[in-house]
Amino acid sequence: MKANESVQNYPSRLREMSNYAAREVKKVCTEIGPRESGEESERKAQAYVAESMKNFCDSVETEEFDVHPKAFMSWVPIDVVLTLLSIACIILKKFGVFGETAGLYLNIAAAAFCFIGLFLMIMEFLFYKQLLDPLFPKRTTCNVLCTRKPSGEAKRRIIFSGHVDSAYEWYYTHLGGGALLKLVIITSIGSMILNFVFDIASFFALPKAVDTGILIAAFVTAVPIIAAAFFVNWKLVVPGANDNLTGVFASMAVIRFMEHNNIRFENTEVVAVSTACEEAGLRGAKAFAKKHAKDDIETVVIAVDTLRDFDYMGVYNKDMTGTVKLDGSVAAMVKKASEIAGLDLPYANVYFGSSDAAAMAQGGLRSAALCAMDPAPARYYHTREDTPDNLDLKTIEAGINVMLETAFLYDTEGLKESY
Repeated sequence: MKANESVQNYPSRLREMSNYAAREVKKVCTEIGPRESGEESERKAQAYVAESMKNFCDSVETEEFDVHPKAFMSWVPIDVVLTLLSIACIILKKFGVFGETAGLYLNIAAAAFCFIGLFLMIMEFLFYKQLLDPLFPKRTTCNVLCTRKPSGEAKRRIIFSGHVDSAYEWYYTHLGGGALLKLVIITSIGSMILNFVFDIASFFALPKAVDTGILIAAFVTAVPIIAAAFFVNWKLVVPGANDNLTGVFASMAVIRFMEHNNIRFENTEVVAVSTACEEAGLRGAKAFAKKHAKDDIETVVIAVDTLRDFDYMGVYNKDMTGTVKLDGSVAAMVKKASEIAGLDLPYANVYFGSSDAAAMAQGGLRSAALCAMDPAPARYYHTREDTPDNLDLKTIEAGINVMLETAFLYDTEGLKESY
């Protein structure tokens, strides 16, 4: 059976669910506000999700985990300091401040500072490793699991997930949108790489003109590095209405639709998960995967993120800046469901950053993602403009439609290699 055949007046029932999701987004933003990863506001939001769902599913569980929320984006200021130290060492060497003998040690220090900075950037941001976590305070937060059990034996499980936390503001996106953000990222990372090249080159005897050029370049590249110090506005946590309360309450809407319309699959368990700390480096999804990857039941996960920009809605089969391949069969199932929903969504790739689907996949769960955000990125992305006034009901409704059709398709046909 298809979702659109499960009840009479399916379009109006679908609209009810999208209206529900939008109302809940507005309520959380108004009554709880921004939800800093790992902090009290995030836990309040999770408590609200659990309380609001207790009458609509068979079980609501909270799973606590420890997190170091400030660690993830802290690589940015750390890299700024390390690169500026590297530049300072090269400048001191070129001017011979401490003599010729000290010059070698300054050169080694400069290269070391740059190397550590690049290493942290690659490991923390590109691969989302948790290298810096021990350096920052620990908090305890939780994921919330809302489950609708099957009428018979549970033979398979489908999970829809969204993250409840919101990000620190990315200041340059607020000031100038995607164009300014890209300019700062490209020039600052380029400056780090150039400085490392300069540091290596400085070990060798160079013509005076080249040596002078490196000195000038060191001064010039300090400008974008200093600019990067203001990349994150640590004093402002954004409302996070689209990113990603839409994903949280669209996931909950699947459970609510089934409860409102008295639908219960025979052998398929349906779970809606509100994860914590996605903006702190996918920590909630990592904790969830660690706990559930070895559950003795076939499980698929669809991470739902930012249902806002209808023209950019897609099924994501690559993630984590293109370094993680998501499950091809799960992605194909979601794509087939989108065809049933009348959308025929394209495959897409998270070219910059990551979603919870990547952490689920790395943790051993078969995962794909459903997202609808302008990858430019959108002007509201990680800024104070991500408010309930900026919701798009059409996109939320389309997302819930695809999710429902995915659940019904999985129940009817199971997970296949191709669709």
